Amino acid sequence: MKSTFDPLSPFLTRDDHPVSFAELFFDLVFVYAITQVVHLMHGGFDPIHVVGAVLVFWLVWWAWTQYSWALNSANTNHRAIQLVILIATAIAFFMAVSVPQAFSSSSMWFALAYVAVRGIGLLIYLWVTWPDPKMRNAVRVFAALSITGLCSALVGGLLNGPMQYILWGLTILLDLIAAGIGGNREGWNLQPKHFSERHGLFVIIALGETLIISASAATEEFSNVYLLAVSSLSVAITCCLWWMYFFRAKEKLEHAMQSKTGSARSRLARDTYSLLHFPLICGLIIYAFAIEEAMSHPHAVLSLPARTALALGICIYSGGLVSTHWRATGKILISRLILSILTAACIYFVEGVETYWTLTIAFIGLVLLCGAEEIFSPFTHDLEEGIEID
Repeated sequence: MKSTFDPLSPFLTRDDHPVSFAELFFDLVFVYAITQVVHLMHGGFDPIHVVGAVLVFWLVWWAWTQYSWALNSANTNHRAIQLVILIATAIAFFMAVSVPQAFSSSSMWFALAYVAVRGIGLLIYLWVTWPDPKMRNAVRVFAALSITGLCSALVGGLLNGPMQYILWGLTILLDLIAAGIGGNREGWNLQPKHFSERHGLFVIIALGETLIISASAATEEFSNVYLLAVSSLSVAITCCLWWMYFFRAKEKLEHAMQSKTGSARSRLARDTYSLLHFPLICGLIIYAFAIEEAMSHPHAVLSLPARTALALGICIYSGGLVSTHWRATGKILISRLILSILTAACIYFVEGVETYWTLTIAFIGLVLLCGAEEIFSPFTHDLEEGIEID
């Protein structure tokens, strides 16, 4: 399909175009970044390590999600745009490298790389949208509001100890304020299919991290029956998590976004994708940590922290999907919510069993959840279609 470009700019497209290879290459850096965030919890699944991982992942996520907006209307097949994306990719790589020491020796390097990636993203957005007064105005408001968050992140990188946590927590608050005000502006002109596809690919990246963990551990001791059993169950659980997002949720979110126009569309995109996908991906990162722990001790009883992480990761991921569905359609998936809580409770409270039995419980719970939705979906599909929430 031939793209429709703005007559005043070859960098701005009006088509709901597919994700380009340049964007996919940029996203590959975040595969590594997610792996690094999981490593932040290796010191222990306790409040300090979990909060640290959440703070760092917010910065990683917000850097990425800004590009999902900036490149949504950009002609990413233009050589100049591709060159800038490659520069941002290189800087994002150094940001990802410094993640494990983000609260120690590499805190300043991480903050500098983060601010540089965000700054390039804002410049791309202003550059692409400059010929369109409404889009330019919306981006300028968001960019101006984002400066305070970038300053907070940079100052936090200079400090260690509690002040670093406080300032990076303040960064999240300032980013939310910028998103809240900026997302209400008219003129964003978001393309639903491209926006949905970008976020779906990020979910694939997070799910792929757990597959990498399972595969890397299994190849080390391929003859170990227990390790193969745990690895196979991990893959099966990940497949269920994929089904929960891509079988119906992705289509419903995209359809809801297509049904909106103007600021209503940008608010919905902000809420369901930029904001509510964050806890969803956090759940996958916590789940990846649990799988890594399970693969490390396939013969033993799964430790309480690992069991907690497994239950919490699945529950947060499923809860994130319920929240996005509610925001997009106005309907709360009660059955998914109840079955997710019951599955998490069984994982957490069933003690003294080997790792593969704990994973079996998780797998059975998710199969029941997916099966229940498949059975009852014909009765709820018509009711959910076409509901709009402003």
